[in-house]
Amino acid sequence: MSQTENWLTIGKIVAAQGLQGQIRVNPSTDFPERFTKAGKRWISTMKGSPPKVIELISGRLIPGKSLYVVKLAGINNRDQAEGLIGKSLLVPTGNRPKLAPNEFHFLDLIGLKVCLNKHEASIGEVKGLESAGNDLLEVELLNGKKVLIPFVKEIVPEVNLKEGWLKLTPPKGLLDL
Repeated sequence: MSQTENWLTIGKIVAAQGLQGQIRVNPSTDFPERFTKAGKRWISTMKGSPPKVIELISGRLIPGKSLYVVKLAGINNRDQAEGLIGKSLLVPTGNRPKLAPNEFHFLDLIGLKVCLNKHEASIGEVKGLESAGNDLLEVELLNGKKVLIPFVKEIVPEVNLKEGWLKLTPPKGLLDL
């Protein structure tokens, strides 16, 4: 999820679906209820303008794809749905789902120092996140080079949000790419 001031981007509208105003959303969150549970969402508008509230009526995951088909109140035909392509669905930053132990909100990982051992100096910082089938941390190393690190327990065995660091155990060559 990306953040703009007080909003979390939960997905991007990528296409119209059918003739009744449904849309396809590419999610940027691991919480399916953001697209399947009815309720208020917000939609991005022009840059600098506040998001517009919109009611999510229903949604479902497309089998075999990582896309959701969503029905929004007031969007009743294909032309209206096509007018939303490229916009983002948002929720307020305070609307974060509760997490189980050892789960993290990706936004909380941005800015963490990256260390090979918790008592050693940092080798870089988490600058961003990408979802490409697997979650990837975008890490900027101290030499300015950016690398993508798979966010899996074997490579990132420890995250300490309170102290602001994560431990990295990269396989040979991962930082040399």
